Amino acid sequence: MSTLTRKPTAVLLTARDLSGCPHRLALDNSPTTPGAEAIAADTPEVARRKEAAALHRERVRDLLRSIHSDQGPTAFVIVDEGPRERRVSDTLAAATAGARWIWNAALPDDELDRRRGHAELLVHDGTGYLPVIVVNHRVTRPAAARNNGEGGRTILTSPLWTWLPTDDASRALRPNRRDQQRLQHLTELLVAAGLAGDRAPDQWRAGVIGMDADCIAVFDVGPLREEFAHLTYERLAIVDQLVGTQPSRIGECRDCRWWEQCEADLLARDDVSLVVNGMVADTLRAEGITTISKLAELTAGDEPEQWSNGSFQDAIAAARCHRTGDVMVRRSASTPIARADVEVDVDMESYGEDGAYLWGTLLTDRTDPDRPVLYRPFATWRPLPSTTEAQSFAAFWNWLHEEMAAARAQGKTFAAYCYSEQAENRWLRGSAERFAGMPGIPSLAEVNEFIRSPQWVDVYAAVSANFFCPKGKGLKRVAPVAGFSWRDGEANGAASMDWYSAAVGLTGAQPDPDQRTRLLQYNEDDVWATKVLREWMDGDAVRTLPTMADLLA
Repeated sequence: MSTLTRKPTAVLLTARDLSGCPHRLALDNSPTTPGAEAIAADTPEVARRKEAAALHRERVRDLLRSIHSDQGPTAFVIVDEGPRERRVSDTLAAATAGARWIWNAALPDDELDRRRGHAELLVHDGTGYLPVIVVNHRVTRPAAARNNGEGGRTILTSPLWTWLPTDDASRALRPNRRDQQRLQHLTELLVAAGLAGDRAPDQWRAGVIGMDADCIAVFDVGPLREEFAHLTYERLAIVDQLVGTQPSRIGECRDCRWWEQCEADLLARDDVSLVVNGMVADTLRAEGITTISKLAELTAGDEPEQWSNGSFQDAIAAARCHRTGDVMVRRSASTPIARADVEVDVDMESYGEDGAYLWGTLLTDRTDPDRPVLYRPFATWRPLPSTTEAQSFAAFWNWLHEEMAAARAQGKTFAAYCYSEQAENRWLRGSAERFAGMPGIPSLAEVNEFIRSPQWVDVYAAVSANFFCPKGKGLKRVAPVAGFSWRDGEANGAASMDWYSAAVGLTGAQPDPDQRTRLLQYNEDDVWATKVLREWMDGDAVRTLPTMADLLA
C-alpha cells in the first residue's frame, strides 16, 4: 500500500503509535532527544492499569478456554508466551493447522507498510481470520442508556462460544477511538500476512471483548481502511522526523514519561495550553493567541466569531488566575449549597472493577451540639470480589436509612453528601444489582429513588456551579482552599490501590493491618474534607475569594 522509501532500520508502528500525542511519538523515536536514557518508565498509575488489564486478559482467556474445552484440539489454540519470533511462528502454525480461535497471537511484521502488532484473539469466520481484542473497559451498555445522538441504531454482537454476529437491540456501543484504531491496525497486518482471506467490502469485521466479558462487540472496519492508511502515513512522517512537532498540554501528559521535559518547554514559551484544554488551545492558536500573557490581556469583546469551545471568559479567567495564583474564584457573590438538620457525609472506596470494599460516613446533627460527630466505616477486608462486600454494603445502606427515618420522625430535615456522585452512584446501583435478593440489599428501584431524591447531594456539582477552578475541581485541589489538609501526605486514589492490595494480601503476602488503618484514615479524611468544604461554602470565609467580575474587570 505504501510508496514511502525508508532506511533498513526504519521503525515499525505499533497500535499505540497511532493514537495520542504526536510530540510524544516524535520524542520516542528521536535519536537526538537529550537525556532519553534517563527518562523514567511507567508511572505507578500506568503500571497499575497495565497489571489490571493483564489480569483481565487472563480471566477472559480462562473463560474462553473453558467454553471451548469440549471441542477438538484445533478449536481454541493458545500461543505460549516467549520470544516474539517464536510466537509469530506458533501463530502461523496454528493458522495452517486450521485453528478456529487463536489466543495470544503475534502477527508477522509488515515490512512494506511498517507495522507490527499482536492480538489477544484471532477468529476464523469461514473466510479468513479476524482480530478480536480484549480491553479492561466497557465497550457496550444497556440499550436503554443510549443517548440521543445514537438514536435507535442496532449494533452487532457475537456470543463467546462462536463467531456469529447478530443484531443486538439490547445493547448500545460505547465507542473508543483507540480500540477502533488497533482493530484497523490488526486488520491490515492480517491482510499483509495473507491470513484475512478474500473478502467482500461488507465482510471486513473485527471484535472487542470488554470488561463485562459477556459478548464480543462487532465492528465494521472496511469503510475506514483508506482513512486509516492516511493516518499511518502521517504517523510515519512523524517517526521519520519529516514533520516537526511541538508539545501541547493534553490529558495524556498526566502519565507521560516526557512531561517534565515538555512542561519546561511550555513554561519557557508561556504556552496557552498550560491553562486551557487541548481543543481550546488549538482554537486559540488558530486565532494567533499562543501565550498565556496574550490571552490574559483579552476581554469578552475579543471573542472570535467562530468560537465554540465553551466560555471564552473562562479561558481568559484561567490565564489571569495563572498570574494571580487563584485556585478558586466565585462565579457570583453567593455560593449556595443544600443544608439539613442532620447531615451525613459519605465516601466510598473501590478496588478497580472488583467492587466497593468501604463505605465511610460522618454524621453531624446540627440541632444537637452534644451529639458527637462520629466517623463510621462499613468495610470488608476479604479480598474482592467477595460476598462479604454485600454484607458491608447492606449494613451501610440500612444504617443510612435508619438515620434518615429517625430524623424524619423527629421532624428534622436530612441530607447525605458525597463528592462527585458518579463513583458512589455506580457502586450503589452496582451493589443492588450484583447482590439482589441477599439480606439487607435494597432493590435497584429503591437505590434509584434515593439517588434522584433531594436528600442525596453532590458537593462536586455545587462547586462546579458556584466556582471557577482553573486547576481542577478535585477534592484534593479545592478542600485545602477551605482550610482542610489530609493527614497522610501520600493520600490519593491511585496510592489507595496499593494500600488495599497490601491490606488484604492480594499478592500472596500476609494481610497488613497497618495498611487497613491507613485506608480508614484516608477515607475518614475524605468525608471530613467534604464536610469542611460544604460548610465553608455556606459560611462567611468564602467571601474572601475574588469573584469572576473582580477577576475580569
